Amino acid sequence: MESLLVLIGLIVLAIPVSIIVLLVGQSRLRKRVEQLEQQLAGQMPESTAEAPKTSRSEPTTVQAKPAPWAAAKASTTTDEGLTETPLAPEIKDPQASIVFREEKIAALGAWLRENWFYAVSALSLALAGIFLVQYGVENGLLPPTARVAAALVFGLLLIGAGEVIRRRFGDDEEASTAYLPSVFSGAGLVTLFGGILAARQLYDLIGPEAALAGLIVIALFGLVLGWFHGPLLAAVGLIGAFAAPFAVGGSSDDPSWLYSYFFIVAVLGLGIDTVRRWAWISVLTLIGAYGAAFLLVLSSPSTEPGYLTCVTALAIIAIAIPIRRIWPNHSGAMVTEIIRRRKGEPWPEFPTRIAFGAVLVSSVILSLHWPDSGGEFWLGAALFTGLVLALMLWSKDARALQDVTAFPALGLIWFVLVHGLDGGAVWLRFVDTYAETAEADYPWSVTQLVALGALVTLIAAWRSLHAGRYAVVWAGGAAIFAPALAIALEVGWQPAEVLGAYPWALHAIALGAMMVVLAERFARVDGENRMRPALATLSALSCLSFACIIVLSSAALTVALVAMIVVAAALDRRFELPPMSWFIWAGVFTVTVRLVLDPGLVWAESAPLLEMTLVYSAAVAGFIAGWTLLKPLDRPIASVLLESAAWATAGILLSLLLLRWLESFGEGGATNSHWGLGLLAVIWLLLAFAQVQRFKLGGKLNYLRYALAAFFGAHGVYRLGQALSEANPLLNPFADPVLGPLVLNTLAVAYLLPALAIGFSAWRVVTQPVLLKQISYGAATVLATVWLGLAIRHVWQGAGGMYVGNGVSQPELYTYTITLLVVGAALFYQSLARHSDLMRKAGLAVIGLAVAKVFLIDIAGLGGLIRVFSLLALGLALAGLAWLNRWAKLRHSSQSAEPLDH
Repeated sequence: MESLLVLIGLIVLAIPVSIIVLLVGQSRLRKRVEQLEQQLAGQMPESTAEAPKTSRSEPTTVQAKPAPWAAAKASTTTDEGLTETPLAPEIKDPQASIVFREEKIAALGAWLRENWFYAVSALSLALAGIFLVQYGVENGLLPPTARVAAALVFGLLLIGAGEVIRRRFGDDEEASTAYLPSVFSGAGLVTLFGGILAARQLYDLIGPEAALAGLIVIALFGLVLGWFHGPLLAAVGLIGAFAAPFAVGGSSDDPSWLYSYFFIVAVLGLGIDTVRRWAWISVLTLIGAYGAAFLLVLSSPSTEPGYLTCVTALAIIAIAIPIRRIWPNHSGAMVTEIIRRRKGEPWPEFPTRIAFGAVLVSSVILSLHWPDSGGEFWLGAALFTGLVLALMLWSKDARALQDVTAFPALGLIWFVLVHGLDGGAVWLRFVDTYAETAEADYPWSVTQLVALGALVTLIAAWRSLHAGRYAVVWAGGAAIFAPALAIALEVGWQPAEVLGAYPWALHAIALGAMMVVLAERFARVDGENRMRPALATLSALSCLSFACIIVLSSAALTVALVAMIVVAAALDRRFELPPMSWFIWAGVFTVTVRLVLDPGLVWAESAPLLEMTLVYSAAVAGFIAGWTLLKPLDRPIASVLLESAAWATAGILLSLLLLRWLESFGEGGATNSHWGLGLLAVIWLLLAFAQVQRFKLGGKLNYLRYALAAFFGAHGVYRLGQALSEANPLLNPFADPVLGPLVLNTLAVAYLLPALAIGFSAWRVVTQPVLLKQISYGAATVLATVWLGLAIRHVWQGAGGMYVGNGVSQPELYTYTITLLVVGAALFYQSLARHSDLMRKAGLAVIGLAVAKVFLIDIAGLGGLIRVFSLLALGLALAGLAWLNRWAKLRHSSQSAEPLDH
């Protein structure tokens, strides 16, 4: 029975070989028939019509099917029969080496449809070698050493067969034996890899060191073969080599050595493609390497350290091998530059793109890795740091790889942040340092990570000094990285709870001192160009602000941030550092948030009065000081931000002082009294007009300003609506009473103060839209009118009689009439003086309202002399206004007045 199975196996093995032999014979026969037909037709000389009896076939003119790769270079044969293949030239059009293009995918599909039997043949031959070993294991036909030797001999025979075919008949697209040498040699390489793997995994005949040595020898052998064969050999060899460990099977206590094997195969694939420049072979190599390593770590999670090391090493060889340089020198455009690429400008070269993709994939893998132990965490941090340093130091001459450094740098920050948020092993050990005893050794984890960030920052600053065009970008990276890593530690690890506030703040101060040194060095080198010193100075101020956040209380922190804004403005004034406007923008935003939201108005209502006054006064003074310092400079953004913030904060301070003073009387509060709601409305409306003033800055941030202005304005209008309705003493008998003397009372606070705030802001902000200005003036007029009416009622009725249900007295009604006439007359006079048609119409409207009131209300409601005086006042007022109107017309008109009888 076993003999029968062996016979069947040999028959199956012979099937693909027989098919290939038949194909070769049929192709040669077809060629001879075509040459004979051409000879008979007289289309070729008799001297060239001789049947091909030489050692190799001549090329024919048969149209070749399109292949998904560039045609292999035709080999030239010397008199001794040795083959010489010239190296493929560099690709002049980088876009031509883009692998995943529609036409290339279509060409691959067409080639597979036409030549699928080559792929099946290669698969059959490779599996034959692997199954030969497995069959020997299952049936015990041969001792282990003989089984491995048989597999190696079979692989060598396949490679030898491929070489014989290539040397005798060629391997180019037009040869009748196209792809056959690659099929045999590729299957032979896979079989050799499988034999070594079986010797290690199945039989344990050799150790990991000997296995790796053997695999390296086979890879070097395959590298040489790949330089002479077509791309099919590389594809077959790579796919088979990556799949071989999973096909061979077996078990091992520590399969980590397979990562070295995958790394060797990746070097093989990249080494072949760096000479032949097929491009897609490199992509296939990296996909296979990353995929095989991922499958291995899924099956053996204990090998994660080897997996992380492997993916990092893959990124390194993806940088070095395609460019064929120990010290990378990638030139041309960076990948990120295609975002702003103009038509006609070159695309990034293929070595740049393959390095970009590999570093990105490796950085993502390292970032998403969850370290199970402290050792894995520090390994991940070390690999991230090594990759960053390699890109900054090792590839310093690679102009096109500068943007790639951002991936591992950002990955390291994310890795540290997530480890703390998710409660990783190192974080747990850190927070438990003093859990048992207060005399435990100082935990160095956070300090080491901060030092790591400082190291990266210093090297980035060194790169900035030698970076040329992108020196400012490197300086920006240096200014951001270390503080960003410290902020990630603050958010994820909260070191102050373990180390204490002051020791942790010292880390931030140390980073700030380092930034000051960098600012000095940049200033010494740059001279008048102060962008890099400004960036380092910004970072130093940010570090000091961070230290203040850690140590100081809420009030002290706000004051410290205001001081930082003033310092930034002073530095800009002294050294002309335009980027200081960025810090001022961030500082104004942060201080405003602290004054309004966190701790905000809630804190201001309950904090000690002196402390609250100090904080808001310091903010106003700081904003004014910064605005004054920047006034001689051309800093429109910073100036507008500081000016608008100063006005808004000053109004908020006055409103809060009034609120606290009125609350001291014990009658009502900020949210249930007409005066409290009016003051809150003033605060929110001032914030809205501060955003309106910033509309003129333009840019995409204007959409945010629109939203903020709408939010603040809506909040202020809502509070005003409450003050006019449910908290209005005229409409609600249970509303809080009016406090204060006549005129100067809480009615003025609730209604006149918002009217003045709206009107003044509309007048002050000259750049606001016309419609908004008109709406603001209209709202201010309505509020002033409401206040005037309520003030008149308070004069005649007192605080206890404000409710409308108490009726209206005759003196009060007469006062309304006189007030309307006075206001109308004033508006009418101003319209004549200013030649304002709008004011004239408004005055006429008020006077008309007074006339209507007299005839519709006063005649019926007034009695005695008061009714007489009301009509008398109306008549005299109208007569005077008529005379004033005619006098003004005669004065400003060139024509005389027309007579009445004309």
